[in-house]
Parts: sequence; C-alpha cells; structure tokens
Amino acid sequence: MSGSGQSKRSVYMEWAKTRSHARFNLATSGLISVPLSEFPVRLEDLEITAPGAYGHAALQERLARHNGVPEACVVAATGTSMANHLAMAAVLNPGDDVLIEQPVYGPMLDVVEYLGARVKRIPRRFETGFALELEEVERAITRDTRLIVLSNLHNPSGALMPSATLRAIGEMAQRVGAHVLVDEVYIDMLFDRGAPYCFPIGQSIATADDNPFIVTSSLTKVYGLSGLRCGWVLASPPLAKRMWLLNDLFGAVAAHAAERMSVIAFDQLETFRERARALLIANRAIIESFLDSRSDLDCFRPPAGTVFFPRLTHGNPEAFFALLREKYLTTVVPGSFFEMPQHFRIGIGGETAGLGAGLDRLSAALDEFRKQ
Repeated sequence: MSGSGQSKRSVYMEWAKTRSHARFNLATSGLISVPLSEFPVRLEDLEITAPGAYGHAALQERLARHNGVPEACVVAATGTSMANHLAMAAVLNPGDDVLIEQPVYGPMLDVVEYLGARVKRIPRRFETGFALELEEVERAITRDTRLIVLSNLHNPSGALMPSATLRAIGEMAQRVGAHVLVDEVYIDMLFDRGAPYCFPIGQSIATADDNPFIVTSSLTKVYGLSGLRCGWVLASPPLAKRMWLLNDLFGAVAAHAAERMSVIAFDQLETFRERARALLIANRAIIESFLDSRSDLDCFRPPAGTVFFPRLTHGNPEAFFALLREKYLTTVVPGSFFEMPQHFRIGIGGETAGLGAGLDRLSAALDEFRKQ
C-alpha cells in the first residue's frame, strides 16, 4: 500500500472486487451465501433504527454467549476487516513496532502500514507446513514491540496454530507489554472445537484486564452470512471500551436491521453450522482428489477450512493465471497478494458442482501449461 494519503488502498481488495469474478470462481474464500429463502426472518422481526448506544443489547448478549466471555469483552464491528482495523488502531501509534506473519492476508498488512507502524516479519514456511516457530518469534520480539498479528486458521494456507504455541506467544508478549491480535475468522471450521480458540488462553495467563490477546472474527466465512457484516472483537474490558470510543470516528452506529438479523442468525446458528459442515465434507473430498491427481502442484493440506494454497512446480505463475482466466474462464487468487508468487489460493466454499467444474478447468489449464 502506498504511503501517500491520496493513494492509500488495498491492492488485494481492489482486485477481489474488480478482477476475481469469473464463470468459474475459485477465488472466494468464504462459504456460499445463505439465500433469503433459507433465512428465518419475518418483516415484523425487523426495525430500521434503534436508540444510539455502544452495541445492540441482544446482539451483545449473543456474541458474548457464542464466545464464552463477559459482554464487557465484546466489541461489535462491521465484519472482521473493521474488527481488525479497530483492534490495531486502538493499540498502535505511528512508529510502533509490529510483528506480522509472512505470508499474510494483504489487508492486514495494509492496515498496519496505514497506521504508520514499523513492520517486522515472522515467517511461516511452506516446508514446515506454515507453522510458526517459537524461536523465531522470540528472536524478533523486543521491548519496542507493541503488537503481534496472526491468523488462525492461517490465511492463506489454512494451517492451525496449536494452543500451546499461542500460549507461549502470549507469554512473550506479556513480558514486553505487547498485545497479540489473532484473526479467527476461519476457526469455526473446526466444527467440534470449543469456542473461542485462544481468548481463554490469555485469561489463564493473567487477569482479564491484562489479557494480551485480542481476537477478531465474524459470521462471514464459515456461515455464509457475509451480507450481515456481523463481526466482533474480543479484548480485555478496558481495551474493548477504547475500541467502542474509537469506532465513533468510523462507524458510530451499526445498521440496526442487520443487527436484528444477526441476533436471529445466532439463534439459528446450529442450522447454518450443519449446512457448512455438509458442504465442506463434500467439497473437501473433491479438492483432495484433484490434488492427488496433480504432480505439477505441491500443496500443504490444512486440517479444515475453505482455502488451499498450492504451489506451481514450474513455469511463470502470471502466465498461468492469464491462461486460466482468459481461456478457461476460471479465477484463483494469485500468490503475489500473499507475497508468495509461485503459489495461488483456491477457495472450496462454493456449490459442490461449481467447485468440481472449476477444478476440471484448472486441471485442463495445468495440462496445457505444462506442454508449453
């Protein structure tokens, strides 16, 4: 992202909004959207406006219950993107040191740079299954570190970070007075886990007010409810209050109809969870079969999630993506958006038939590209 005030932007989001669409779209990282016909809402359930406040009471209660935390720890936000922005803006000043994983979801790095922080990278390597090595975190962290930025499941690889690793990172952060931001927007795809994944780890390290962890998530990726823009931050109560006040500069109040629909969504969440589980079981089998058939791709296979991040074993990736899009009418996310240009990200959260058709075209494009 450029440092000029007139040109600050997310190159990835611009591409996603203008270039990712195709007849066969393998670039979408979330679950196929729930249609209105499957959403149990009645017109009489909705209102357009409500008294201005810091959060809609019914939604705050559902968010706290879903995450197993006190309501004082919950900040509602417009999707995970705004949740991440609020979390970073609440703890960072220009010139602060930030450790951020590499590869990383591009907009997270963009926000850190937008806020004027100094960036230091901690690698996740393909050769080690995109695991985060504690020794490298310990070497990178200093007394000047104010924030460590991670995702779990990792975007773009889908790798799961063990709770012991998160606990150790939290202890390192606490020693230097830093926070640890963990984007958990994909974590509910571990359907049988206990929620949330890492916030209680912080509470076991210290009192709630000193919890070094900040967790962000939403109903978007797992549940196919992107249109509700229901995101949230989990943080210590003092930090949560700071974020509510900071949001007065950005969103002020949320769209109330969306808040009320989000309450309904939480009351029906098990139905949406089972929809997601069934779809991903079917789609996982298809992507596994595809990867088994390709000797020209290397791929770490994550334990869960909607994204895979294979690596081309030969050839110019940009030439391949052009062939795939122009001749085979299919898109994937180029790995250059994640600082790994030989890779690309495949999303498997769409309709099963569409995923199969897209992978057939991806396979045909790879066959043609290999002959060039």
